[in-house]
Amino acid sequence: MDHIITTLIDQYGYVAICLLIAAENVFPPLPSEIILTMSGFLTTRTALSAWGVVLSATLGSLLGAVILMMIGRQLTPPRLERLLQTRLFRLLGFKASDVQRAVAWFDRHGIGAIFYGRCIPVVRSLISIPAGIARVPLARFTVLTILGSALWNTLLVGLGALAGDQWMRIVKLFNDYTAVVMIIIAILLILLVIYWWSRRIRKN
Repeated sequence: MDHIITTLIDQYGYVAICLLIAAENVFPPLPSEIILTMSGFLTTRTALSAWGVVLSATLGSLLGAVILMMIGRQLTPPRLERLLQTRLFRLLGFKASDVQRAVAWFDRHGIGAIFYGRCIPVVRSLISIPAGIARVPLARFTVLTILGSALWNTLLVGLGALAGDQWMRIVKLFNDYTAVVMIIIAILLILLVIYWWSRRIRKN
């Protein structure tokens, strides 16, 4: 994977960085940490500039985020309500009315999550979907996504440039960070299911 990414960036420069990051946003398993830190390292050895890498990566982040947001907009509240009415979700304690409450919560508190979520592995891609479901205005979504993505991209590109030949150490550090985040997300999901299940039992 590292060799493929290096070859693409070496041949196509900023265009490759933009498209790779766009793909990483849509398919989170792709390694954004490798793309960005490697690109940061390459700014010390090639004609690539740090600001050019950050700008192209931020554009790619926005493209990928908008794609996921548009997918989220197809998941209309009525469709989600029908999904929650299926037997599986009813057994888990979910109700159709939960959709409106979730959308209302995102309207009140989730706007800032678009910005902060761009700096959290896994979440940085997935946050675009609830933003689409909640019909966050495209202009506001674009501004928050650009700001959050630029911060994340600048951090990794800068660390890659500073680390030089040791840029893979940065990747390992962020891989460990990602693993911790995924464990936390899994725990939160389990707690959410337990919460809804306990509510269902109390109401019965």
